[in-house]
Amino acid sequence: MGAPEDRFQHVHVPVLLKEVLSLLGCGPHETYVDATLGGGGHTLEILKRTEPDGRVIAFEWDEEAIARAREALNPFGDRVVILRENFVGLPDLLREMKIEYVAGILLDLGLSSIQLGSPERGFSFKGEGPLDMRMDQRLETTAAKLVNESSPEQLEHTLRKFGEERWAKRIANALAEERRRGPIKTTEVMRKVIYGAIPHRFQSRRIDPVTRTFQALRIWVNSELDNLQRVLETGWPLLKEGGRICVISFHSLEDRIVKETFRRLERGKPGDRSSEGPMRIITRKPVTPSEEERRENPRCRSAKLRCAERV
Repeated sequence: MGAPEDRFQHVHVPVLLKEVLSLLGCGPHETYVDATLGGGGHTLEILKRTEPDGRVIAFEWDEEAIARAREALNPFGDRVVILRENFVGLPDLLREMKIEYVAGILLDLGLSSIQLGSPERGFSFKGEGPLDMRMDQRLETTAAKLVNESSPEQLEHTLRKFGEERWAKRIANALAEERRRGPIKTTEVMRKVIYGAIPHRFQSRRIDPVTRTFQALRIWVNSELDNLQRVLETGWPLLKEGGRICVISFHSLEDRIVKETFRRLERGKPGDRSSEGPMRIITRKPVTPSEEERRENPRCRSAKLRCAERV
């Protein structure tokens, strides 16, 4: 099914688009999975390059993102199926759809511009909003609940583990002190507490001092690293022979999981030197955005793309 180019001018151009399409080798007669639909930019281009009959099964937690993406992707009809589900359910859901194998799987682990641009979601520290950070509003636990109900020791552990925050203990104690005066409910209050906890001379001008704490809380609320590990372990068997999985990560914790999982799957059985694993790594070094893309989209500067192939 064709689609007029101007129908999609409002769709945000996604990160590393050309590189993803090249590595996936998109073509007709195949089914692909976009496990992180977001604004729909990757899915849109995959559909355009797999005409006339290629399909995309798209997963997305965020109801608002789905609404926007569905509007943009509507012209493709039943060539795209959008599921409001966490990608950890990928194997079971494809089985229910009678899909045995797919030609490619894409995970873009970054926050969408929709999430960052909505202060009421609590993802961005640049405006004031409720301390929420849930990618799926159906989740019960918000960042505010964790910040206000966790012990200082739990908070410190979380900031170190998920944010690699040098000042985790000082920030955790400062949050515990602040909540004695009243619950911490907004991103603005969080920001002020963190700024006050980190010595001024150690506050980076290049990266906002609150970045690591917000990252840690978001990962904690949404179980992001556990979900990523699970989908990498269970997703690759869904690839047909020669099918590829591409993962775009945005911080070292994600990239490390992807790199180590791909290497383990490539090596095969532990201790068996003659063993070859079910995967072949395509990108020995991660693919990063070009200088031109970084200029046009500063948010992509930390993106790393890794790809492996089912053998």
